[in-house]
Amino acid sequence: MQHQQQTIQRIIHFEGIGLHTGKKVKGSLTPMPIDTGIQFQRIDLTDQPFIEASVAHVAETERGTLLEKNKARVATVEHLLAAIIGIQVDNICIQLDGPEVPDLDGSALAFVDLLLEAGVVPQEAPKKFFTLKEPFLYDDPDTGSHYALYPDSDYSMHVTLAYNRWPIGHQYATLSTLAHFKDAIAPARTFTYLDEIPALYGKGLLQGGDPAKAVIFSDHKDHTEWLEQITQLTGHQVNHLVTPDDLSSLRYMNEPARHKLLDLIGDLALLGRPLQGKLLAHKPGHGPNIAFATALKKHLIRQEAKFPPICDLQAKPRLDVKEISRLLPHRYPFQLVDKIMELGSSYIIGVKNMTINEPFFQGHFPSTPVMPGVLQVEALAQTSGILVLDKVPDPAQYLTYFLSIDGCKFRRMVVPGDTLVLHCALLSAIKFSTTEKQSVGIAKVKGRIFVGEHLACEAILLAQIVKQHEAI
Repeated sequence: MQHQQQTIQRIIHFEGIGLHTGKKVKGSLTPMPIDTGIQFQRIDLTDQPFIEASVAHVAETERGTLLEKNKARVATVEHLLAAIIGIQVDNICIQLDGPEVPDLDGSALAFVDLLLEAGVVPQEAPKKFFTLKEPFLYDDPDTGSHYALYPDSDYSMHVTLAYNRWPIGHQYATLSTLAHFKDAIAPARTFTYLDEIPALYGKGLLQGGDPAKAVIFSDHKDHTEWLEQITQLTGHQVNHLVTPDDLSSLRYMNEPARHKLLDLIGDLALLGRPLQGKLLAHKPGHGPNIAFATALKKHLIRQEAKFPPICDLQAKPRLDVKEISRLLPHRYPFQLVDKIMELGSSYIIGVKNMTINEPFFQGHFPSTPVMPGVLQVEALAQTSGILVLDKVPDPAQYLTYFLSIDGCKFRRMVVPGDTLVLHCALLSAIKFSTTEKQSVGIAKVKGRIFVGEHLACEAILLAQIVKQHEAI
């Protein structure tokens, strides 16, 4: 079954107080086009900068995850990100007029309700998952945290906590599928201990903390001194504590473990793509979560360089052969792309089915038919041409000319009966320049051909994009 990308149906607004900054912030959840991903926008700053939800932008992880790009910051992103992943929204922009995602209810449930109120709608593009080929293990030496991720067709998580204080001790929480996120994980609130609050407040944290939105534990016999100190510091009264004699305010007996699982989902949203796999995490926290996510993303990118892209070859193509012919000037017997399965902002996946009827097999070679290497490169060139032409207005008016081929390697023979999966990705943004005579674009692309699980050919291609009437 193919999964489509999703966004929300309409803009929806929210507001609240930042948990750590104490500032009132208004925000909006805004639908975005396919392949946009999750991004934040600080609409209160000059130029209204965007900050992509990426591990590359994590600046701080103490009691929350903070993103920073070009000095623009957004703090405490994890609860909202967890809700976005839990509801399986892929493309969305969170616009804020302040430096922190406001704390609505201490959990992710209020954000889930906002997303559902806005409406979740499918988009005309398949989801692009991060999928494991082999187990990935990670240990954080500073915290003793351990992560083990195993290949799976779904996204499941299992978290264990190991605290030395009552009542947490050793707790366990599990999420077998994201379909259970709203009921099983989203309502789990953030938690702390009563005697931790003054120190955290003194460090500039919890400036907007509302005791009514958090689980506050206390294992002291007399709470009076702590309660008075907190009221004096924060201006808030703690009206209910979770104590050895009163556990009634907990939403789940393992609410802390469920909240740690919630935080982990939010932090792993910073991978940039939905994840497929079974994750076991021991003693997760924002710092080790981000270290794990950083190491995992590097591993997944290296994996993708060795293995073919995940693609449903039986799905309806993004472009069929007739639509390809409208973009490319090539015709039989030199059109070497049959269909385009995916066409993203920086990548493309095409398919070429090889039959014995290909004319070049008659002479190369009659007794042992093999596709010439130069035609394999040409198939990549044509696929890359579609990718770069998709980035210009009125693409039928442009032609692509390849200027150079670097690092070309042939890994195995291509023979009749093979299905070629052609994967091309931009290595940098397309650069355009204009002179009195013509406007020219330059694109650098890494192309790879796979037959089944095997890499058959790879090359780096440099192309020039020119309007047809300006071509020399």
